[in-house]
Amino acid sequence: MAALLFLVFMGLLLLGIPIAFSIAIAGIAVLLKGDVNLLIVVQRMFASTDSFALVAVPFFILAGDLLARGQISQRLVTFAESMLGRIRGGLSIVSVVAGMFFAAISGSGAATTAAVGATMVPELRKRGYDESSSIALIASAGCIGVVIPPSVPMVLYAVIAGQSVTKLFANGFMPGLFMGVVLIIIALFQAFKYNYPKGSEFVLKNVWRTFTKSIWGLLMPVIILGGIFSGYFTPSEAAAVAVVYAIIVSSLIYKDLTFKEFTNILLGSAKTSAVIMIIIACSGIFGWALANWKIPEQLAQQILSFSSNKYILMFLISVILLIAGIFMETSSAVILLTPVFLPLINLLGVNLIHFGVLFVIGISIGMITPPVAINLFVGSSITGIPIEKIARSVLPYLVGLIVVFLFYVYLPLVFPFLII
Repeated sequence: MAALLFLVFMGLLLLGIPIAFSIAIAGIAVLLKGDVNLLIVVQRMFASTDSFALVAVPFFILAGDLLARGQISQRLVTFAESMLGRIRGGLSIVSVVAGMFFAAISGSGAATTAAVGATMVPELRKRGYDESSSIALIASAGCIGVVIPPSVPMVLYAVIAGQSVTKLFANGFMPGLFMGVVLIIIALFQAFKYNYPKGSEFVLKNVWRTFTKSIWGLLMPVIILGGIFSGYFTPSEAAAVAVVYAIIVSSLIYKDLTFKEFTNILLGSAKTSAVIMIIIACSGIFGWALANWKIPEQLAQQILSFSSNKYILMFLISVILLIAGIFMETSSAVILLTPVFLPLINLLGVNLIHFGVLFVIGISIGMITPPVAINLFVGSSITGIPIEKIARSVLPYLVGLIVVFLFYVYLPLVFPFLII
C-alpha cells in the first residue's frame, strides 16, 4: 500500500497534476485497492479543515498582502536605512533587517520578498549594487518570513501535530534572528568584494524622524505577538486583529489603500488561502490512508534499521526536508510530510516543538532552491533578471542558511533547555 500511495503521488506530480489533486487521487487509489467505502473521502476532507486554529491562515495571508502593497513596508525600509545605511554595503544590511521587520508582521516568505524587493531594488540599482546578488539576498531574507512569527507553516504544523501555536511562535524568534545575522555577515563580505559605496552619515535626528513615521508598522508585531504571549487573544484571534490593524493603518492613517485596491487584495488573498485549504482537505484522505495502513510506523522502522544513532537519523531527516523543499511549496510540504515524520520523531524522543521549528526552517530554504523557488520567482518578476542568474547569485546565501538549519537541528538536541 505504501508503494502504491507514493508511486501514484509522484507519478501524478511528474505529469504536472496540481499537488492537491495528486494527494487526493493517490489516497483514493489506495482506498480502492483496500476496498474501503469511499464515503471516507468526504468525511476526511471536511474533518481535516474543521479546526479553529486554521482560521489564522487566511487572515495572516490577507494581513501580509495588505502590508506588502502599502506604505508600511516602505517606511520600515527607510527607518532601517537611517540606522544602517552608513556602513559599506549598508543597503544590503538594510534589505535583511527590513526583511526581518516585515517577517514579524506578514508570516509569508513571498510577501516579504515582494514588499522589500519592490522598495529596495530601485535604490540598490541607483547606488550601483550588483542587481542579481542584491535580489538574491532579498529573496534569501524572505525565507525568514515563515520562521519569525507569525508563520503560516507553523500554524499548519501545530494543527496537524497537535502542538501549541504559541509555543512554536515563541521558539521561532531565535533561529529567525540567527538566519538574519548570517545573511548580514555574508552580505558584508559581498560588499567588500564588489566595493559597494557607503551611505549617508548617521544622523540621530533623521533616525528619530524615520522612526516616528514607521511607528505604526513597528507596533504591529508588538500588538499581535504581545497579545498572543500575554494571553489576551489566541493566534487565530491575533490573525484577525492583524487584518483589522492593517486596514486601519493603510486606509485611515497612511491613506494609501483605495477601495478598488482593497477588493483586488481580498481576491488575491482568497485565491492563496483557497489553494492552501484545498491541499489541507485533500491531505485528509492521504493522511487517513497513511494511518489506516500504519505506513508512517513502517517507514519509521525502516529508517531506524539503518542506524539507532539519533544524531545520524536527524541528519537523514534534515536532508529529506531540504530535498523536499526543492520540489514542494512550503505549506504543501508541511501538510504532507508532518504525519509521515511524527511516528519516527516520537520514537527518537525529539521534542515536537523543536522538530516543528526545524521543519519550517528546512522547508523555508526551498523558497530559494529551484525549481519550486517562489522567492526567486518573485525577485525575477520585480527586477526582470532571469531566474537562472539569480539562482547562481543565491548560492552563498543558500549555504549560510543551510549551516543555520543544521546548527538548529543539533543544538537543542544537545541542550534541550533551549526549547521554551
